[in-house]
Amino acid sequence: MTEEIIIAGFGGQGVLSMGKILAYSGAMQDKEVCWMPSYGPEMRGGTANVSVIISDERISSPIINEFDTAIILNQQSLDKFESAVKPGGLLIYDPNGITREPSRKDINIYKIAATAKAQEMGISKVFNMVVLGGFLKLKPIVAPEFIHKGLEKSLPARHHNLIPQNEEAIEIGKGIVEAVHTL
Repeated sequence: MTEEIIIAGFGGQGVLSMGKILAYSGAMQDKEVCWMPSYGPEMRGGTANVSVIISDERISSPIINEFDTAIILNQQSLDKFESAVKPGGLLIYDPNGITREPSRKDINIYKIAATAKAQEMGISKVFNMVVLGGFLKLKPIVAPEFIHKGLEKSLPARHHNLIPQNEEAIEIGKGIVEAVHTL
């Protein structure tokens, strides 16, 4: 099993954190992993993306141009990465701020209203964990106990008290992801 993922959105949405948690979780599960961030100089509001590879086999290169899964959190990223999903692949997006829906017919497309759900929960910072939950429901590439370990490794010790909220958000995300187009 090899899963090549791109997570893309605005800085401040937790894009890099989500990728880091996935990578740490995969490593804790004895998988080969690669985490490669890309972001602009802005602290918040600029574009950010991260490619994550999780594999049972050695990873030959961290550079990938086509992805098994694209997790898209803004229109700019949808415009850039929709065409980079491999045929038969998966695209997950949050509809908040999306003005043009994904249109490909050769991939599986799901939406997850993570922004709305995080606001409803009153904890906007868990937005990315709601999205991660939706992804893990569709592709359970790492076991839940390793996600917990990934959260422990990714979050600074002073924020470990927030791990239960993050885990709750992941579970909520699993319940609100909905199919738009499936093969």
